Amino acid sequence: MSNKRCHVLSHPLVNARLSQLRQTNTNPKDFREGIHDISLILGIEASRDLEEETFQGQTPVGPFTGTTIKPKVGLTPILRAGLGMTDALLSLFPTAAIYHLGLYREKVSLQPVEYYSKLPPVPPIDTCFILDPLVATGGTACAALAMIIDWGVPISKIKLLAVLGSEEGLNHVHAEYPELEIWVAAVDPTLTPDGLISPGLGDTGDRLFNTIRV
Repeated sequence: MSNKRCHVLSHPLVNARLSQLRQTNTNPKDFREGIHDISLILGIEASRDLEEETFQGQTPVGPFTGTTIKPKVGLTPILRAGLGMTDALLSLFPTAAIYHLGLYREKVSLQPVEYYSKLPPVPPIDTCFILDPLVATGGTACAALAMIIDWGVPISKIKLLAVLGSEEGLNHVHAEYPELEIWVAAVDPTLTPDGLISPGLGDTGDRLFNTIRV
């Protein structure tokens, strides 16, 4: 990936956790915990440039100047797999508003279809984190971005967080939204004709919620 706006995590702990997630025999509990752990690291890295404001406080020893996060943060998980990332981000931003977006990919055309959205008329947030564990074709992420931008959040205030992406999918998102900041734990080189990342993780939603058809 030559895109300077796409940040790929390079960390031994992330690599080891992702390798565990890739394994077919990883059970749903361990899969959920792995998605949570990687999402937490993604959230920490993606928030390093958030604006701070200062306040004056008192320790048991003396006064100090502290800081708080200034912007109001909103979390936008793409249903249903994005729910697996939400608790990790909430642990970083406990007061964040959560706006669920229901999007699924039509199996034949591979095009995104919207089925749920309850965004308020005016966005009461300053920064939006879109949570989508897999960016395969990039179509779903682009559809979510269009919804958030139409809602009134500028692209400069949106960050896309993903556990895994395909080169093709991330390039698609970048081509549509070149100013978007993307944070992803790893990138796989191959996208199958069915729109699946290879080697990938499989169906993340099914693995998170233990709904794999035998």
